[in-house]
Amino acid sequence: MFHVKTVPALTRAGADIAFKRVCSSRRLRSTVTSTSVTQTEPQDDVSSRGGARHDSARSECPGQPGSGGGRGGTTTATANEISVDFDQTREAYKSKDSLELLRSLVVFKLCSYDFLVDKNKEIMDLGKKIMGQKGFNQFMKMTFYGQFVAGEDHMAIRPLIQKNQAFGVGSVLDYSVEEDITQKEAEQKEMESNRHANLFSPPGGDHREKKYKAHKQFGDHREGVTGARTYFYADEAKCDQHMETFIKCIKASGGSSMDGFSAVKMTALGRPQFLLQFSEVLVKWQRFFSFLASQQGKDGMEALEQRLELKQMQEFLTKLGAKGDFYDWFSGRKEESSGTIDMLDWNSLIDHRTNISDLLVIPNVELGELEPLLEMFTIEEENQMKRILQRMDVLVKHAMENGVRLMVDAEQTYLQPAISRLTLEMQRTYNKEKPVIFNTYQCYLKEAYDSVTMDVELSRREGWHFAAKLVRGAYMYQERERAKENGYEDPINPDYETTNWMYHRCLDYVLDEIALNRNANVMVASHNEDTVKHTLKRMNELGLLPTENKVYFGQLLGMCDQISFPLGQAGFPVYKYVPYGPVNEVMPYLSRRAQENRGFMKGAQKERELLWQELKRRVASGELLYRPAY
Repeated sequence: MFHVKTVPALTRAGADIAFKRVCSSRRLRSTVTSTSVTQTEPQDDVSSRGGARHDSARSECPGQPGSGGGRGGTTTATANEISVDFDQTREAYKSKDSLELLRSLVVFKLCSYDFLVDKNKEIMDLGKKIMGQKGFNQFMKMTFYGQFVAGEDHMAIRPLIQKNQAFGVGSVLDYSVEEDITQKEAEQKEMESNRHANLFSPPGGDHREKKYKAHKQFGDHREGVTGARTYFYADEAKCDQHMETFIKCIKASGGSSMDGFSAVKMTALGRPQFLLQFSEVLVKWQRFFSFLASQQGKDGMEALEQRLELKQMQEFLTKLGAKGDFYDWFSGRKEESSGTIDMLDWNSLIDHRTNISDLLVIPNVELGELEPLLEMFTIEEENQMKRILQRMDVLVKHAMENGVRLMVDAEQTYLQPAISRLTLEMQRTYNKEKPVIFNTYQCYLKEAYDSVTMDVELSRREGWHFAAKLVRGAYMYQERERAKENGYEDPINPDYETTNWMYHRCLDYVLDEIALNRNANVMVASHNEDTVKHTLKRMNELGLLPTENKVYFGQLLGMCDQISFPLGQAGFPVYKYVPYGPVNEVMPYLSRRAQENRGFMKGAQKERELLWQELKRRVASGELLYRPAY
């Protein structure tokens, strides 16, 4: 029998993590009755102008997210109603002076020109030659950098963070420095990081799926990505440097606010080869369960309704040629006495208590035979995998010491199953008393709802705090092109309307869970005003109060202030995703931000209209020299 070393490498990490549970499902449907969602966006239920109203007092901690800084604002109380006016420019921009408003207008307008966006790197290189590095840096701070980046280091960003806090908006800190390397260099690094040290191939050849292999054509995974920063593996020392950078970011967040977040990207902490291979293990393991369920006549049932009979499973696997007593897999577990298992029970088998690595084979339905999942790892590769978990564990402990919560960013679908699984293990350990670690769910994925509902069910069974950030997604063009070129199913929803529907469906499920037991938490990370209004409407229906700090809102720094600040002034926990870093080293991030804004600003004129409206109001009222007081 071929021995697979992937799972033991994970489970002997020595990172004080009980590696026992899994994160996702392919066919789960809601076990909680969820409010029906259609693809028609809900209408705003504001009954009158004048800002926001809700039926509870503001947070007692002035200057924190959702407190509105203890300032006047436009919040009034009515019974069982929460509403926010996103058209009142005075409240939306009271944290900005007139020069900041003018800068926003200029930057947004420039981002709408295709030529400038397409040639932004060449234009910036030319600007450096003409103005010199010092002059160019100053120009960027007055324009694009000043709009989208908070500052160069943890000291420089404090004034902005504290000002935003004074107006009710918190921060998710993200050190956004990236390597400025060519496409060829990026492709070379990607392929080298995925080269297997062991030349041994399993019997019958390589059974790896194309989706979970590195492809040189897509080695530069910055291409087609909007907003999300990107890391390339160099060596273990570089990963340690990334960890130290994240620690500094965590400490900066803790030192700047009492209720902050810090963003973490798993690909910065280890070799992507392991995330690819472990993702394939998880997906095939779940697919194996679905196959076994179909053999027992349960393929048409909901995922959590499918319960496999252990005796039948033993008989079937033996017929396929697998060896061993499969009852041993469940020895000492509650499933042994019941004689049946469901998807969550099945997923929990991948842990340190079983010799699952010796039996990690799956049936190839097309060939009618068993095949091993992966090649054998070398000792050094096993140690590298251990260090991914150890680094993540160090970050979580620093976050807890500094009173900071961690946001684990989502990444590409061929890496995400492993990232979600590792994040879930951290949540199981550290989210027992309060939400410390937030996982990210990309709702442009076809399986987003299944992933959310399975993870909520797991948290419900085990009694820890589910914590999620819901986004639409940042890798759409890259994912679609990669799937097309390599011949596997496109993981992305067919259109934007379907993605909106999926986002609201996932959001409604989590909101229902919050209403049921107050043990879940969600950040609505969206620039879509209709989605924010939908959230407020559902909170009204479910009786969820902003002061409970169960539902958060998030937008990017420099964008959608007309949503963020009215929410903050109204007492809602709202956060800006705050990038920072030296001017020259965040250029790759700013380049993609320009790409993202092109589409955003072409499709949304409202923000520019509100900015003009506020400037005109200030001119007419003699407030053009207005300076925010805090």
